[in-house]
Order: sequence, then structure tokens, then C-alpha cells
Amino acid sequence: MKAAVVVANEDVQYLDYEEPVTKPGTVKVKVKASGICGSDIPRVLHNGVHFYPIVLGHEFSGEVVEIGEGVTKVKVGDRVSGAPLLPCLTCDDCQNGNYSLCKHYSFIGSREQGSNADYVVIPERNAVVFDKSISFEQGAMFEPSTVALHGLLQNDYQGGKNVAILGGGTIGLFTMQWAKIYGSRKVVVFDINNERLALAKRLGADEVVNTTEEGFMEKAMEYTDGKGYDYVFETAGAAPTMYMAFELAANKSHVCFIGTPHVTLEFSQKLWENMNRKEFKLTGSWMSYSAPFPGKEWELTAHYYATGQLKFDKDLIAGKYPMSKAQEAFQLFKVPGAVNGKILLVNEE
Repeated sequence: MKAAVVVANEDVQYLDYEEPVTKPGTVKVKVKASGICGSDIPRVLHNGVHFYPIVLGHEFSGEVVEIGEGVTKVKVGDRVSGAPLLPCLTCDDCQNGNYSLCKHYSFIGSREQGSNADYVVIPERNAVVFDKSISFEQGAMFEPSTVALHGLLQNDYQGGKNVAILGGGTIGLFTMQWAKIYGSRKVVVFDINNERLALAKRLGADEVVNTTEEGFMEKAMEYTDGKGYDYVFETAGAAPTMYMAFELAANKSHVCFIGTPHVTLEFSQKLWENMNRKEFKLTGSWMSYSAPFPGKEWELTAHYYATGQLKFDKDLIAGKYPMSKAQEAFQLFKVPGAVNGKILLVNEE
């Protein structure tokens, strides 16, 4: 088969590559679309892979073309999205359904060959079947949707409250939509990019705030009558938004960091004291899995995509590139902030 292979730092080549073999309990997927995740950028551009050569790709969809012995729930011709985590299933965390916390896991597209190829073989349990009304582009974006929903579940989310979404990227916009689906009173999206904020409005945000504008904090608090936000979700992984979360939180609120910081965070005593004085609860969220594996996050994404309540907008995709142009696609990320949305690698028929 052909695959986009990372052969060295900053070097992705479209090569002939050994096609994966279907084994008992697995299915072979003909990959239609494979997204470039933020975690793939340092793998390619900053020597961050586990080994060379490697085929990356863990946000993907495609069509099942072959099933292994013992497979009963997935059939040839099914359209599937792939859950990339391969938990050990035997440790205490896995036995308690906390698969994201497994310390003995493997992962499709980082520790094992991934979906930036013609084919990928995955365990049957990792294949999430979706309706034919859902496009393969949508199918490749199951994973960020599930990350967003997992954050809501980690943050003990309940409807009827005011919600702040810090970051209008892919995960932020899915987090906003899940908050709406689960009955928020008002959802406000914060970002520095007016195009992303306009997209947030199209997807259902009640209000948006550009944090580069003077007086934005006063405006944000006015939306809650000065009380602050009952739920705050930080999705950008940026120091300014992480600090902002402590300011926007209401008394007794719930704050969740879905975004992963890439710099050292230094909180002033006054800023950190917000957690004490407001008695808010702060939690983190990691990946997107629950019991039974891969979890309700994946099942509900398939369901709400099919009903149309989880919306898909063409502007969620910043660009589509043939798999053969993977090197060119990764070069886009050399300029910080140059890519607004998801880059998909697609296999041409």
C-alpha cells in the first residue's frame, strides 16, 4: 500500500509500505480521511516520534474492507471512525473503566502504525460504526468531539447554567455544542480570531468575546449579570486562557482544563486565591474514553451527528490535502497561528 511515512525529523515521504494484516478480532479499514492533530505537529516538526519510520494518524474514518476471525459486530462495508487508544484492559484503571488513565496502553498513530495510509487495522472494539448520512470528513472528526464530551463529563456538567468556552478551536467548538445539547442556559465562546468566533455563532454559541479587545472582561461578566460562569472549559492550552479561567469562574463553579499547556504556568498569589475565595472545583480531562470501551463519548458522537444536533460546518476544516501531499500539509504548521481549523489528509479514489 501507499502511506505518508515520517522517516526523519520534518521529513514525511509518500512511500510503498507494508500493508497491515487482519488478525482475529480486528478489522481492516480503507482510510478515507485522516486528520492532523495538534499532537502530531511536534512529532513531525520537533523530533517527537517514538521511532522512525512511522505512519502517524489517529483521527480517521473509512470503510471496513475485511474482518478477522471472531468479529461479530462490524461487517464489511460499514463506515467507521477509529478510536485510537489501545488500553491494556487489565490494570486497575482499565478495570474501573478509566481507560484514558491506563499506564500500559498503546496508541494507533504514535506508538503503532496509524491512519495516514491506504489501510489501517484496528481491534473490532475500536471501530465505531456511523450512519451513511455522516460524511467521512465528519467521521475523521469523531475524536476531537469525544475529547470535548469527555471534558463535560469530567466537569460534572449539568444544564441550566452559564458556560464559558476558552478557545474557539476544533475542540472548543465541539465543547460549546455539547454544552448546548445538554441544556446550557448560555454559552459564551472566547477567542482572539474573529473568523473562529463567527463560526462559533453559526454553530450555536449564544455570545462570543474577542479577548484582544479592550474591556472584554467587563463585557464577558455582563453576560452573567456580574456573577461569573458556572462552568468554565479551557480548551486552548494557552497560558492566558488558563489564567482567564480563574477570573471568569463564578462562586462554586466548575473549571475544567481540557487544553494541554506547553509552557510553564506561573500564577500570582492573587489569581490563584480565586480558587479559595470562590470555592470553585478545578479538574483536568485527558483523552476521551469510558466504559464500556470506547465509551459513551464515541456512541453519542455517532448518534448526535446522525440526528444533526451535533453540527458540522465546512469551516471546521482549514484544508484537505491528498495523502501524497502530507509533507506539504505539515509545513503549514511551521508558522504559529497560520492554520485555523482541521487539516485533513484524504485518500483519492
